[in-house]
Amino acid sequence: RWSRQAGKPSGADPLDDALLLAEAYPERVARARGKPGEYQLASGRGVYLEPTDALARETWLAVGELGGGDARDRILLAAPLDEDALRAAFADRLVAEDRLETSGGGKLRAKRLLRLGKLVVDEKIIDRPDPALIAGALADQVRADGLAALKLGERGRGLLDRVAFLRANDGEAWPDLSEAALVARLDEWLEPLLAGRSSLASLDEGTLEAAIKTLIPWDMQGRIEAQAPARFTAPTGSSFAIDYGAEGGPRVEVRVQELYGVAEHPAVAHGKVPLTLALLSPAHRPIQITKDLPGFWKGSWREVKVEMKGRYPRHVWPDDPASAAPTTRAKPRGT
Repeated sequence: RWSRQAGKPSGADPLDDALLLAEAYPERVARARGKPGEYQLASGRGVYLEPTDALARETWLAVGELGGGDARDRILLAAPLDEDALRAAFADRLVAEDRLETSGGGKLRAKRLLRLGKLVVDEKIIDRPDPALIAGALADQVRADGLAALKLGERGRGLLDRVAFLRANDGEAWPDLSEAALVARLDEWLEPLLAGRSSLASLDEGTLEAAIKTLIPWDMQGRIEAQAPARFTAPTGSSFAIDYGAEGGPRVEVRVQELYGVAEHPAVAHGKVPLTLALLSPAHRPIQITKDLPGFWKGSWREVKVEMKGRYPRHVWPDDPASAAPTTRAKPRGT
């Protein structure tokens, strides 16, 4: 009726039923997803058809009528949409968007999406994405996931624990290298490392440790090893990592025979903080935990020695370990 009233046709291509519906209800343009009959509207809401419905095989629909539902609506009236015709008719309403995705190997890749509302009409991999876009996304990943997103390793974690120990014991002149502080200062130490990278996994622990060190004043960097050494060297020459994040203070696990001859308890922070010594048997099983090794030699060592001698008869168990020679070996056979 309206067509007759309008008179002579203008020459423009007439819209088919589906495009007329799409123009009337653009938020109800629907695209198939998942199982047959499952669709998503441009508004983002999920809708459905019976899988046996002939329209359930169509990729695109223009929906004219919906039946209400609690979680999703049922399509009661719709017409199949041609994708090319849809793209031509809605060209001015399609929005281009660049999006980053993480591949199985942890690398970021960029996609350029063409969207109609919440629906993706087209997507293409961007061969040469803007490096700044990738770097920003990697930094955002650390902001979201914290330092767990990085492979700090033993060296990086150890550095943070050592500085935290010094800050707690030597005053706030030492920088705050807590996780919250590091995440807040990513632009200073991490972001300069991200240029040209597509994955956080490509940052090794040595690179990360060096980057974190830039937040520590130069004069303080030299004091870290003097006041909070990373390792403890036993009289045997063996070296053991010091755990500065341990409950109860800096802790070392070491076989007790390697401490024979030690008459003064080892300490850090210029001798102010005694190490917690976790003394181990020859089989690396715990024997005793102490912050007073001379007291242990003079006290409960007698009972420990009897037990150890019974379990490990081929090892040396002196009566006076404070004056005995340290060792890493068992006694020769036949002795």
